Amino acid sequence: MVSGRWCSSWLFHGGRGKEVNEERDHDGGGRHSPQSPHRPSHETWDAAIPAPDLSFPLAATIVCLCACACFLNSLSGDFVFDDSEAIVNNNDIRSETPISNLFRNDFWGTRLTHPSSHKSYRPLTVFSFRLNYRWGGLNPVSYHAVNIFLHCLASVMSLRVFMVVFGPGGHRAAALAAILFATHPVHTEAVSGIVGRADLVCALFVFVSLLSYVKAVQETKAREKRIHNDKYRCCSNASHPYALLALMAVSTGIAMLCKEVGITALGLCSAYDVLLAHGGAFGRLIILYLFREKAKIQLLWKNMPAGLCRGLLSRHLVLLVTGIVLLASRWVVMGSTVPKFMKVDNPASFLDNMFYRVVNYHYIYSLNVLLLLLPLWLCFDWSMGCVPLIQQATDLRLLCLPLLWICVGLVLRRGVISHSHTSRCVLMGMALGIVPFLPASNVFFRVGFVIAERVLYIPAAGFCVLVVVGMRELRYVFGMNQRVLQVFYCLLVAVFILRCQQRSQDWLTEKQLFRSGLDVCPLNAKVHYNMGKVAADTNDVPEAVRRYREALRLNTDYDQAMNNLANILKDQGQLEEALQLLQHATLLRPDFAAAWMNLGIVQASLGDHQAAETSYLTALTHRAVYPDCLYNLGNLYLEKGEHELALSTWTNATNLKPTLTVAWTNMLILLDAQGHYQHAITTAHKALKYLPSEPALHFNLANTLGKLGQYDNSEAHFRQATQLDPSNGNYWANLGVLYHRWRKYDLAEQMYTHALKLNPSLKSAHDNLSMLMKTLGRGMR
Repeated sequence: MVSGRWCSSWLFHGGRGKEVNEERDHDGGGRHSPQSPHRPSHETWDAAIPAPDLSFPLAATIVCLCACACFLNSLSGDFVFDDSEAIVNNNDIRSETPISNLFRNDFWGTRLTHPSSHKSYRPLTVFSFRLNYRWGGLNPVSYHAVNIFLHCLASVMSLRVFMVVFGPGGHRAAALAAILFATHPVHTEAVSGIVGRADLVCALFVFVSLLSYVKAVQETKAREKRIHNDKYRCCSNASHPYALLALMAVSTGIAMLCKEVGITALGLCSAYDVLLAHGGAFGRLIILYLFREKAKIQLLWKNMPAGLCRGLLSRHLVLLVTGIVLLASRWVVMGSTVPKFMKVDNPASFLDNMFYRVVNYHYIYSLNVLLLLLPLWLCFDWSMGCVPLIQQATDLRLLCLPLLWICVGLVLRRGVISHSHTSRCVLMGMALGIVPFLPASNVFFRVGFVIAERVLYIPAAGFCVLVVVGMRELRYVFGMNQRVLQVFYCLLVAVFILRCQQRSQDWLTEKQLFRSGLDVCPLNAKVHYNMGKVAADTNDVPEAVRRYREALRLNTDYDQAMNNLANILKDQGQLEEALQLLQHATLLRPDFAAAWMNLGIVQASLGDHQAAETSYLTALTHRAVYPDCLYNLGNLYLEKGEHELALSTWTNATNLKPTLTVAWTNMLILLDAQGHYQHAITTAHKALKYLPSEPALHFNLANTLGKLGQYDNSEAHFRQATQLDPSNGNYWANLGVLYHRWRKYDLAEQMYTHALKLNPSLKSAHDNLSMLMKTLGRGMR
């Protein structure tokens, strides 16, 4: 049997014992099993489940091994897709960033009060990334290892949850459901994608919250029983129900600090109290009320133990207060504003026609169910044309809606048709599948995605419950052979593991991930956009242009694709088309700071300095901390001859980003050209504090020192520059100029000669060498 000291004390008080059968073999209809027409009363509910009766440690070990087998190959994966923004480019995970920033910024490192923030408040998840960074920097192996560990832990915790759902007589069923949960391919995004950690940690604490609530209900029942028997006395190993309810509230709060869906733990606790606790008496009352069974309601109410209703109401009051406090706190943290999403993020939610909006929502629900039933079509992103909108009555996809609700209705009917243990398991399985999905349903608020596989992490637990209950139904209602069931189950698990491994392989690199997305969603403009980014990063310019143009063909209002394509066209000298693309992008999204900055660069290249300055300043109004834009604005002032403005603008850029080499370099060149040598030297030493290994800074400092006759210091910095960048002919040529002035003619000759070997077209080195040869009375060799 699945047991264990901690498990029995947490869940069952005294272990498994005998199962009281509430139903016979037909269990609410159907024919008797041919192999056991009269099941003995001592036989457990899951006796026909095709699995051995395992101890809890052994069952947990098998679940853990299955979870590892699915995703172990993700250890060699890189940072992909959203990992770049949430981890690689997120300063909040770095040790030098104040930890208080985690509680002021969103998941992506943007201030929560900023208009562009998505309000994803997950400070504990970011803190876990911060710990990873402290252990191993930006080595992705440790991040993936933690994700795999968390999935194993969540899978083992799901085993305990399933033991609650199936009860003391359902330990075999719990083990099979936990194995299905551990190996379901829909989890790949949450485990193999590092940002999916939010879902893993959230699920873990949702399970802890539910188990704490279960324990509180059982402790309440045990205490009332001891009071009733006049045998109550404080027990050192008993937990007070309200302490457990407090643990439930804290666990829910922690789950919310990992991901917003953590609040649904309260709904699962309520579902357990109504559907499973006390034999599901309150759930039965609700069902009888819906069916207008007044006589049965009165009988059930009359036989209900004293204090049962009072306990339910008091616990739900705790749930209600906890929910109000958590939601109010979250609203305050968000700055009392909601996130703003664009049409491309969730097109269905922007439909004006209410009927078609609801129709599309239900179609998306059916696709989520399909992902759980048949996880063949998995994609990292389902937006931008991946799921075309239903906008006509002749669309055949409308048939999915009645099919969805017929299936839901049949499952619901099985849950309410009888007051049996199987019925209660069905209803609790539906609650596990539906309640955690509600935040992603667009019912309460608009979400920023069409389908996101990682939001199905907890709902998959409900799916696993229903699958195992279905296996039992096939055995007892339809008389299917137990060995056949066993073979089909093992085959399903094997297919799940292989699919997980295959899908996890797709998540190893961005190129593989995006290419797999094309197989599932060839009409998804975002997939083509991401393929374009990968091509641009590998300097495959023609492929990048092709992908960006395809993204714009599929979505003519894709402003980010316009911006990236314009950047490439700008570098290729196609300024007019780049100008049109950027102007269109800023019209579509007036707060698109990067597009405004790039528009300024193109306008400056076309000689329209006034328009360029306006574009740069507009970009800065939408993004105050934008050192790259300040750098380009400084370049514009330099072109206009406004040198003081150029210097102050570059200074501001380096104050915001001390590692901005190009701004420091331009400052040094301008100061040197103006003859402000001491100012240039001071600026160079300040820059080298942040960039001690930047050859351009050593080179420009050496030039200035040489002009002041500080030959020794100048030589030292020239040598440093040539060591850091030995292939740069200019560095060697200017070192030759220093030796030439210093009258170290042999060294000067060597430097000029070496510079010309590196770059034979270096005219300054050639001319200086000719002058040197004349000075020495020798001709050029």
